[in-house]
Amino acid sequence: QVQVVESGGGLVQPGGSLRLSCAASGSIFNIYATGWYRQAPGKQRELVASLTSGGSTNYADSVKGRFTISRDNAKNTVYLQMNSLKPEDTAVYYCDAWGLGHLYDYWGQGTQVTVSS
Repeated sequence: QVQVVESGGGLVQPGGSLRLSCAASGSIFNIYATGWYRQAPGKQRELVASLTSGGSTNYADSVKGRFTISRDNAKNTVYLQMNSLKPEDTAVYYCDAWGLGHLYDYWGQGTQVTVSS
C-alpha cells in the first residue's frame, strides 16, 4: 500500500508560479511512475505531467515549456513546478502514483490551484 499526500496549491495571479508537492510513503518500490492530473469544473480529468522511476517525463501540450516535474528520491517526493500560470490552469490537481500498466493507482486527495487576478 502507498499513501500519497499533495500540498502547495493556492491562489496566484496570471503569470505567477506555484510548486506542488506529492509525498509518497509505504511500499513505494512498486511504483512505476508518478504523475499530476488536473480536473477543472465540467471537464474530464487530464494528465498534466508524469515521471517514471527511470526518469522519463511526459507533458501535456498545454503545459510544455511552463511546467516541470521532478523528484527528490531522498524525500520520496515528486514536485510540479508551474510557471507562467494562466487562468485556464485553474483546476484541482491530483497526484497519482501507479504501477506498470496502471495495474494499481494510488491517488492523493487533490489540491486546488486557482489562477486569477
